Amino acid sequence: MLIFLARRAGYMILTMLVVSILLFLLLEVNGDAVAVKVLGPYTTDEQRNLWLEANGYFRPVYVRYLEWLANMLTGDFGESIRFRVPVAEVLVPRLINTAILGGVTFAVMIPLALIMGVLAGMKEGSKLDRSLSVTAIITTSIPEFASAVLLTFLFVFWLSWLPGTSGMTDGFRPIELVLPVTVLVLYGFGYIARMTRASMAEVMQTPYIRTAILKGMPYRQVIMRHALRNALIAPFTVIMLQINWLLSGVIVVEFFFAYKGFGALLLEASLNQDIFLIQACAMVAVFVAVTTQTIADIGYTYLNPRIRFA
Repeated sequence: MLIFLARRAGYMILTMLVVSILLFLLLEVNGDAVAVKVLGPYTTDEQRNLWLEANGYFRPVYVRYLEWLANMLTGDFGESIRFRVPVAEVLVPRLINTAILGGVTFAVMIPLALIMGVLAGMKEGSKLDRSLSVTAIITTSIPEFASAVLLTFLFVFWLSWLPGTSGMTDGFRPIELVLPVTVLVLYGFGYIARMTRASMAEVMQTPYIRTAILKGMPYRQVIMRHALRNALIAPFTVIMLQINWLLSGVIVVEFFFAYKGFGALLLEASLNQDIFLIQACAMVAVFVAVTTQTIADIGYTYLNPRIRFA
């Protein structure tokens, strides 16, 4: 296991290094473009050259990259062109907001999807199974912006039960999370539920489950001790991938409900061509992606005995 962990950590570090090199070459190797973004389009060539010299852009590329990487590792992402403050001051609160939104979404979506998927897989072809399949297909097929518009019309304009925005201008209000969380749960619930249902149905048809039932082992014990653990192998990987989606894939939801999260920040940085903020957001997204993938691989070895014993 230690060798496996060391290997996965090595892959993780290597991936981060490769992405950081590509990101640096893509955004910072052209110093003139950076100077235009920072100083504005109406500056003279002399002003840009002075800025480039003052910020070390005339040095070799590898020296600039190593310095940039060292600053990144210490949390110095530069100054945001859009907000005129250090990037970390903008990035950290937005990450916390998205973590809150994602945490609440996970707390609702994962138990609901797993329970419904397991129950449907236990009784393949039943009314519950068919109802779940139809519901999952419908909710997954509707994009977030469409469900956001529909729910806003129902609960904000028609029933007046919920606020239409989630800007948290008056402090943290849990009620403002209801609509964004509902939209995210509706969109992500179906995929996990269907994956769990298919995995559970496959496990229930295996010889060792049938043998345990025929031997008279209590049905509850068969499900909890033998079927459920093996059925969760495939959904576990999907669940870990949902973390990446909740980090940077919720741009539409955060923008629609004016929620100040990481996705909305990434969109704003892109629209304003805020190079240093884009770099920080990209590195954070890559770090979360490789970290969750590593956790998924480790968890997979515990859930799947064939890999663990090999």
